[in-house]
Amino acid sequence: MTPARPADDIAEILVKADVIAAKVKELGVRIAADYQGKDLVLVSILKGALPFLADLMRATQIPLALDFLEVSSYGAETESTGVVRILKDIAKPIEARDVLVVEDILDTGQTLSYVIEHLRAQRPASIRLCVLLDKPARRVVPIEIDYRGFEIPDKFVVGYGLDYAERYRNLPFVGVLKPEVYARES
Repeated sequence: MTPARPADDIAEILVKADVIAAKVKELGVRIAADYQGKDLVLVSILKGALPFLADLMRATQIPLALDFLEVSSYGAETESTGVVRILKDIAKPIEARDVLVVEDILDTGQTLSYVIEHLRAQRPASIRLCVLLDKPARRVVPIEIDYRGFEIPDKFVVGYGLDYAERYRNLPFVGVLKPEVYARES
């Protein structure tokens, strides 16, 4: 049974909404400075990165283009399956353009490594990575992060775009789900 309020399922808030907003603004200023005068394309990974992307692009006060990839490696599980599939590819060519991949969370690194290699094959001028959340304890594939929001512990998190079984994305903060949520879903 789904609770009346999604926040009722949260055991702990890891990153509050106002802290996220301040960090996103800071990242936007840095990105704008680094890409001033360049042909920047933000490539966001759907669906989880959408709130982060929306806030980040507003904080990045330079001309830019947007495109999207949809990939799957989780399904309805709390841990990545390790098998990455592209469900929706980018729509526009990125050859000779500066690409910034925008992602909600870097966990094992398998998904982002796959995405970066996929995009690199399209010969962009540059490709860099911006992640809201970094979970280094779970890293299997080494990946360089150019813009990092927050380093978090090895806990399954939801909110601010991140989900469990397509729920909790609308929470304004990043939090840890109560263990009993998984039990009632099993």
